[in-house]
Amino acid sequence: MLTAINPKLPMRNKIITRDFYINQLGFKEWGNADFDGYLMVQKDSIEIHFFEFATINAVENYSGVYIRVQDIETVYKNFLNNGVTIHPNGPLEIKPWGQKEFAILDPDHNLLTFGQNL
Repeated sequence: MLTAINPKLPMRNKIITRDFYINQLGFKEWGNADFDGYLMVQKDSIEIHFFEFATINAVENYSGVYIRVQDIETVYKNFLNNGVTIHPNGPLEIKPWGQKEFAILDPDHNLLTFGQNL
């Protein structure tokens, strides 16, 4: 039986990634150990892992995660209040497939799409 999924995304710099997810997106660092080249963050029931890939060309990184949320307007507003840049092609809008969505890029261009069922 499957119980959860925890995506593993590339990061170039652990300090920058940690700062973005904790201070701008409101995640908390997860786990007891500070592993070199590895980071785990959690917010509510969402857990994301990162592995160091110092030489990745961020503009060629096509990694992404779709995160389902409740009260998407509040999530969107909180991100804006924390200085998070919304992806130019991903403003908060209702999509033809029945989701209200928006998207952001993290410092390594991992695409995070947030969606809520209508």
